[in-house]
Amino acid sequence: MSDAKIAPNLPQWMLDHVHRYLSSGGTDGHMYDAKLPDGQPITVPALLLITTGRKSGEKYLFPLYYGTEGNSFIIVASKGGAPDHPGWYKNLLANPLAEIQVGTRRIPVRARTVTGPERAGLWEKALKFWPPYADYAKKTEREIPVVLLDPVN
Repeated sequence: MSDAKIAPNLPQWMLDHVHRYLSSGGTDGHMYDAKLPDGQPITVPALLLITTGRKSGEKYLFPLYYGTEGNSFIIVASKGGAPDHPGWYKNLLANPLAEIQVGTRRIPVRARTVTGPERAGLWEKALKFWPPYADYAKKTEREIPVVLLDPVN
């Protein structure tokens, strides 16, 4: 992870979260205390995703909320309901091999976008760990991608 750059243009709260996560080796920041849009507190599991830039070839680090499905990790390319996919998702489409840090563990993974009934089931799981995804989906005409990160050996 030391060769990965923090993704550009992250808001300050995300930068603070990444720095806390990295400086603690993952002992602080894995469980993130957030507030829902209505102000209610929620604790959400967070991982650090390292992708290879599709244009630059450089490694970039992104903090993301996640859920689990067996040994795999569920992430959602919501970008808050923006009309375009987030850069990290475009990077994974170009090169699905990535690395994640989950707490203190670093895990090589292969990303795959899920579709059909598998997507529907994982979308419901995602709504449990971050309910605002439902509102994000209403803001955009694109179907928000649900990505499964499968560990590789």
